[in-house]
Amino acid sequence: MTPRTPLAASPVAPLDLGGRTALVTGAASGIGRACALRLAAAGAKVRAVDRDPAGLAALTDAADGIEPFVLDLSDLDAAEAAAAGTDVLVNNAGLQLVRPIEEFPPDVFHTVLTVMLEAPFRLIRGALPHMYGQGWGRIVNVSSVHGLRASAFKSAYVAAKHGLEGLSKTAALEGAPHGVTSNCVNPGYVRTPLVERQVADQAAAHGIPEDRVLTEVMLLDSAVKRLIEPEEVAEAVAYLCAPQASFMTGTSLVLDGGWTAH
Repeated sequence: MTPRTPLAASPVAPLDLGGRTALVTGAASGIGRACALRLAAAGAKVRAVDRDPAGLAALTDAADGIEPFVLDLSDLDAAEAAAAGTDVLVNNAGLQLVRPIEEFPPDVFHTVLTVMLEAPFRLIRGALPHMYGQGWGRIVNVSSVHGLRASAFKSAYVAAKHGLEGLSKTAALEGAPHGVTSNCVNPGYVRTPLVERQVADQAAAHGIPEDRVLTEVMLLDSAVKRLIEPEEVAEAVAYLCAPQASFMTGTSLVLDGGWTAH
């Protein structure tokens, strides 16, 4: 076999998603908001999905190219329909409750699995026909370090994120012949409203004051002792949509400050 001639080094072109449609769930705040803004800045038309109309209104005021789409993802048929025609799908929406298993409400467990695992399946199912038809697509599932590790008192969240990892890998295997990649992004604790709402629950579950939760629970296993910012996660999502990441599929891009290095 003739050796390939090395390519000359050249500057990496900025991400260009002009002409592409991206759907981002949980887009009204936190990671979803940051992802919507990042993809819009790259030229994508962003379909911003959330059940919070006020948050979506603030998002659309912040940038051009963002279309608000008020939707509760527990409406699975509507979720699947919303994904039709999308080129980039970012499954980000999530919810959390911190309770011991014996005290965990079964209805909340069901809701968490519906929104964080079954809805992503339906969204992927709705997006794939268009992606396959054009021979290109990017699925990015915002998982978590909890997709790779478990923590006490988070049975529903951990179960959903572990399931999302498997769903993402299956989508990668099926999508590869059609030019579709599917990957997870796995942040540690991110500075979002979801994390901020956990502090009181974590304090109660662990029997410690709230001001000790960050250092003694959330960042205990992280080598980098800070929260990751939503914009940092959004850059990882954007990278997975770039041409330079076309060979990355079926994997998990970990942004956990060294948590899983233990």
